[in-house]
Amino acid sequence: MGFKNYIFVCGGTACESSRSDQIYKNLIEEAKAQGVGDQIQVIKTGCFGFCEQGPIVKVLPEDSFYVQVKPEDAKEIISEHVIKGREVTRLLYNKAPKKPLEEVEDIGFYKKQLRVVLRNCGVIDPENIDDYIANDGYVALEKALFELTPEQIIDEVKASGLRGRGGAGFPTWMKWNFTKQAEGDVKYVVCNADEGDPGAYMDRSTLEGDPHSVLEAMTICGRAIGAHQGFIYIRAEYPLAIHRLEIAMKQAREYGLLGKNILGSGFDYDIEIRLGAGAFVCGEETALLQSIEGHRGMPLPRPPFPAVKGLWGKPTVINNVETWANIPVIIAKGGAEFAKIGTPDSRGTKVFALTGKVKNSGLVEVPMGTTLREIVFDIGGGIANGKKFKAVQTGGPSGGVITEENLDTPIDFGGLQRIGSMMGSGGMIVMDEDDCIVDVAKFYLNFTVDESCGKCFPCRIGGKSLYNILDKITLGNGTPEDIEQLKQISLAMQKGSLCALGQTAPNPVLSTLRYFPEEYEAHIKEKRCPSGKCKKLIRYTINPQKCIGCTACSRKCPVGAITGELKKTHSINTSACIKCGVCKQTCKFGAISIE
Repeated sequence: MGFKNYIFVCGGTACESSRSDQIYKNLIEEAKAQGVGDQIQVIKTGCFGFCEQGPIVKVLPEDSFYVQVKPEDAKEIISEHVIKGREVTRLLYNKAPKKPLEEVEDIGFYKKQLRVVLRNCGVIDPENIDDYIANDGYVALEKALFELTPEQIIDEVKASGLRGRGGAGFPTWMKWNFTKQAEGDVKYVVCNADEGDPGAYMDRSTLEGDPHSVLEAMTICGRAIGAHQGFIYIRAEYPLAIHRLEIAMKQAREYGLLGKNILGSGFDYDIEIRLGAGAFVCGEETALLQSIEGHRGMPLPRPPFPAVKGLWGKPTVINNVETWANIPVIIAKGGAEFAKIGTPDSRGTKVFALTGKVKNSGLVEVPMGTTLREIVFDIGGGIANGKKFKAVQTGGPSGGVITEENLDTPIDFGGLQRIGSMMGSGGMIVMDEDDCIVDVAKFYLNFTVDESCGKCFPCRIGGKSLYNILDKITLGNGTPEDIEQLKQISLAMQKGSLCALGQTAPNPVLSTLRYFPEEYEAHIKEKRCPSGKCKKLIRYTINPQKCIGCTACSRKCPVGAITGELKKTHSINTSACIKCGVCKQTCKFGAISIE
């Protein structure tokens, strides 16, 4: 018997932190209590992507898209929508009944997206292998085992034009082919799920919403290169992703899709999970392999590269989660079909974690070649709170800022490099006029200094030196010579650091110097922070034309720095002011400003 309604509840980390798990339980309990428990099926999915509006509940067949749902709303969804057939309009994204034939994909956030990697996230129950199989899951593995030779598998990946999504953009087929041709009977396949960029959660969400896609892809790779063992390296801070991976692996073994003699093909292959301790440097492949082996995660000189000499000295293929998630689609539909998406330089799609000062934050997957303007303003809805766009940081600590003049740059590997940034793993942080560009550079340097393994001195010493200079500038002690020193240290780090962490750590500094030299000059020459972020460089003043003498600011000032009589203009003692900003927040007349 079919169900009257299918109710999908977002079960990603963000929504679960907002009690979506309780929404899921309440929907089931309310359906039973109201006598329609046998008429609906409630499904907990992975991330829908539209994190700004979570928790999200989607109801079929009407395709009703409910946002910011609370556990107590479950009763109304069952009584109104399921029983009476009326949408709960107050919970709908657009707060009005949908037009005929209107679908979720018509929402601005989704309209320009193309979901390949995230194809099953928000669509299936990630803890149910049957859901994955019903959506063409393991079709690609069957094809790889019984219809294609190992060489043909690699040829399909080559035809797809897929490049690694972990940041470097190395051709995936070439890496696989190096390992296939390397000497040795023992070879390994590794999934890099050690996602640690600030603001990035693409890989984690993919594993939470569609773990079988990665297991299937790694098994296909094992067949292609002659490996029989895979490892998923994931940081222990991602318990939900780990939990769902463990369930998926157990189910795959029970279905004969992992382990001995997979599907009767004679091919043996299994996967193990290795937990990382949250070291950002372990995202670098040689450091990651060191950690899997039980050593301290520190990069090794290259060559030899892991494809030839990797885990325990054996040839090893390493790809990140997003790269793996593309493989089943490529093998099932053909590399040529996949290559129709994107640009000649960068085929397929890219997943971004869109965060920061943007209205619609969340996971975004777009075809390569989509412009930054389309992502920030069409999908992201523009800048929050009516503020002015300032810049967007792509590539996390390894990337750089992109300004308004470059918003129409098509996003691909070459395009971003040409304007001084990089794709990276997919973090995209939007900044507005209130963000201080020097402070942003300092934030990223603080992160990379903390995460440096300390093995090589260009990174260990250079990173700290860059941070100290930036800190000095934000405190109002900068000198004109600091600019040249920042450039020289950055160049030394790029040329001399052992791994990509140190080589790319100066990127935020160099790109902000390139696009916002005037802000550095204001900090150094004028001892002024234009954005008002650097406390040591700001001064609060009261506009006598706007001050009505209400005394609200003086009463709220924690150090008594504001004086004045009732109904008379007040003044601020700048030497006593601690620059906490309480006065500006308190004033209802806009009389207090920052100089």
